[in-house]
Amino acid sequence: MSDNAASPAVPTPAGPSPRRWPLLLAGLCLVAGVAGGLGWFMHKPKTPAAELASDKLGLSRPDALLETRSLSQLPKDLLAVPFLKATLTEDFVFYYETHADRLGLIGSLRRIIYEHDLKLQDSLIEQLFDQPADVALWRGADGRLKDFLLVMDRGGLAKVLEPLAKVALDDSQLSQLGELKVGGDSVALYQLSYNASKSLLFASHGDKLVVLSNPAKYYEPDSGPSDEPGHVSPQALAALLGGEKLFPEAFDLPAKTPEIKQRLSVNSSVLAMGYQRFIPNFAGVRFDMDDKGWHSFLAMDELEDQPDFDFKPVWQAMPLGASACVTLPVAAEPQKPLLVKLGADEAVAQKLTEHVAGAAGLCWYADSRLYTPLLVASLKDEDSSQLDGDLGTLFGSMVGAYESNVDEHAFPVVEKQQGPSHLWQRQVSSNFGQYAAKDAENPDAISGRAFMKVSLARHGSTLLFSLDDKLVDKALGTLDKRFPPMADVLPKDVLMPIYFGPDSIAQLMQQETLDSLPQDMEPVFYNAAQTYLIPKLRTLGGYGKYALTLPEGSEPDGHWQWLPLEWKAL
Repeated sequence: MSDNAASPAVPTPAGPSPRRWPLLLAGLCLVAGVAGGLGWFMHKPKTPAAELASDKLGLSRPDALLETRSLSQLPKDLLAVPFLKATLTEDFVFYYETHADRLGLIGSLRRIIYEHDLKLQDSLIEQLFDQPADVALWRGADGRLKDFLLVMDRGGLAKVLEPLAKVALDDSQLSQLGELKVGGDSVALYQLSYNASKSLLFASHGDKLVVLSNPAKYYEPDSGPSDEPGHVSPQALAALLGGEKLFPEAFDLPAKTPEIKQRLSVNSSVLAMGYQRFIPNFAGVRFDMDDKGWHSFLAMDELEDQPDFDFKPVWQAMPLGASACVTLPVAAEPQKPLLVKLGADEAVAQKLTEHVAGAAGLCWYADSRLYTPLLVASLKDEDSSQLDGDLGTLFGSMVGAYESNVDEHAFPVVEKQQGPSHLWQRQVSSNFGQYAAKDAENPDAISGRAFMKVSLARHGSTLLFSLDDKLVDKALGTLDKRFPPMADVLPKDVLMPIYFGPDSIAQLMQQETLDSLPQDMEPVFYNAAQTYLIPKLRTLGGYGKYALTLPEGSEPDGHWQWLPLEWKAL
């Protein structure tokens, strides 16, 4: 199946109060720590990445790249994906046409054209947005894609902007910032101010037009590049105006064929949200659109001692009913600093890392929470009981929050062993916990209104962890053949790194959204979610489940190897 895209956006949950932050941070560090201990740590690539032409010219690597036949057609092309067409409203299509920045920019240009009596058609703006273009994007301080550099190539259109040079010295919003050397020509670089506090830079030469959305990212040679991402030098702008393709090489993209209407490539730096060190193989994703629809690709990086891509043990241990899952190969020679910082001595850290093998996976469940996925990993030995002492020691040092009402300021670790399974569990006070404080054996000992039972378990050669103890219990039941695994409903003998269940995801998103918008505290946003978001989530939930598979025998060979992702309906 070729139709695919991301799920619709949902409102950002309300932020936790200052009192909640230490407990939330402890939980996030715990998940990250266990993942790091299992080998999801940045490892040395097998071959160093080649220096790019853009690096040499002073253009920092983009976090995302859009190559399009028409910017104005992009929203409508996205609606070619069936479940996006059913879940997004017409507001999405018209969002960019009525965006304040776009309207402000159009208004400023039209004022300049009118006041200076320039012989430019009123449809100039529409023509600009309806041209082929390459758009490189960089993340802002909040992690979202924000700043962009646009390169447009259209025969003769850039020359239409030349009359603007006549008014650059006599207008309050348009001025000449400097000059660029393109071949033997001097090209003016203009700054256009709009919406009172915003501005952009642009220059045109021949059939090329370049636009930089944030002038603060532009630096002169004597000032040097900024430490922030997205910096652009005069040499880079000149090279783009001269026809050099500096963007595609940053993603090692194949040549763009004429039949491709849209191509969107996103770096893992955006998708991993700062946790790239835990998923070293993952480089990025790409979505291409042609006459047959949208197609997905996964970019992988090769590592030293590259492990085999065998995800079957993960799917055999994961309980049935997941909302979404992702599996990744565990690096063969993980580093030890994180384990040492978490309380393990050098010998214990070495022993633990040597026993990790195969793949690890995360699954989210609708009957749990977004921040409590189940982690499954494999150990090398069928009988790994010799690790139990070290696992228990590490769990005790890693897991816990400061409990002011408890002796030793932490609840004791409860340890259970039955057959091939060994379980470690600690009660942790947290307002994000699944259990109300009144349900605790000693409610007065809970610091806050809720608590969780953080659990780690080893079942033979399988390691399990979650902030939700019920998920660990269910996984143990799965391994004991008392509960069906995800493997029962997935395609056999295929390489499957991702599972996507729209019905269960919709339930999880609805729960998280409404929980973050208490009706008595956020009545406006709560009512808006009930009116606009929840019906769309229900529509999303009506779609079937999908398995995203890679070609059999896939294995990264170098940097940015693009592997086709096939969406299989289950």
